[in-house]
Amino acid sequence: MKQQLLYKDLAKYYDLIYSEKNYEKEALIIKELISRYKKSDGVSLLDVACGTGHHIKLLKDEYFCTGLDINEGILQIARENVEDVEFIQADMTSFNLGRKFDVITCLFSSIGYVKTYQNLSKTMKNFYLHMRKGAVLLIEPWFTKEVYSEGFPFMTTYDGDNVKIARLNISERCGNISIMDMHYLIAEKNLGVKHYVERHELGLFEADKTLEIMEEAGFQVKFLMEGALSNRGLYIGVKQ
Repeated sequence: MKQQLLYKDLAKYYDLIYSEKNYEKEALIIKELISRYKKSDGVSLLDVACGTGHHIKLLKDEYFCTGLDINEGILQIARENVEDVEFIQADMTSFNLGRKFDVITCLFSSIGYVKTYQNLSKTMKNFYLHMRKGAVLLIEPWFTKEVYSEGFPFMTTYDGDNVKIARLNISERCGNISIMDMHYLIAEKNLGVKHYVERHELGLFEADKTLEIMEEAGFQVKFLMEGALSNRGLYIGVKQ
């Protein structure tokens, strides 16, 4: 089974699949949270796991933005979506940009892809090294083991004039890893119907343990539910 096709072969369909995501609303929340928690004076922002760049597109009016993602196919689309922004291909656990930022964001539950607490710790330490004193870190988590529902069917659809997509999966779990084998049916004008399968594996990190790892990395931490981007909450870290 191929893994992460959506971020490679299927990258061009990413924005269609998530076309109902309200980036405008999320950008307003992000700006408010930065204003509330950031203590440094600069306006440089690194969006880790930036995807196709839609958050950056709405943030670059107030911040000097850089995007980072592990998947070059997605970054190619980000570069088309957003002008005058640097997009860098790198792994969040080990990137080394040689500069520091006033804001780091890691949204859309992308932190789950580091999969293990060991990698989560490496990632938090790496974030810390790339931040100025008083900089703020915003992380949108994946589910915890307690709230992750196993065995349930899920479906996402896109109904365009020339492209129609149905994505289905059953939620599975192996230990602390959530597993989702995503089945895509894509019908495209003059191209017939194609079937793809991709696997997503994300770590089910507990909130208390995540906050502990952030504190060990050097952050003053808070877990926010009310006013977060989604019902999964938001981790906030300020570099001391």
